[in-house]
Amino acid sequence: MSAASKTGIIRNLFAAYLANDRAAVEAAFTDDFRFTSPYDDEIDKASYFARCWKNGDWIERQDIERIMVEGEAAFVTYRCVVRAGKSFRNTEFFAFAGDRIRRIDVYFGATYENGAFVRQGDS
Repeated sequence: MSAASKTGIIRNLFAAYLANDRAAVEAAFTDDFRFTSPYDDEIDKASYFARCWKNGDWIERQDIERIMVEGEAAFVTYRCVVRAGKSFRNTEFFAFAGDRIRRIDVYFGATYENGAFVRQGDS
């Protein structure tokens, strides 16, 4: 599968999140999908949707800043603006299995509220 095809899959996934289209997001993931973030370690597909899926239109806008594809992997950096006035920038690592996503690892960036930096809690 070409880099352009993987870029398209990622863009479609982000559009599905924005449209709150869970069925499209689920279809993009392999059955053995795994998700890791600062809060989650290698959780499976069912756990991802139980813990991470937010219903409703909490996201106002997502701006994909860059997608870099190499082989069966990609990095995506994006800025997300939520309706409550906060925004954040994250980078995600995607691993593909054919035309579906096998894993996502999320790396959180800074959070802002009404343009001002918001310090996150210390671990």
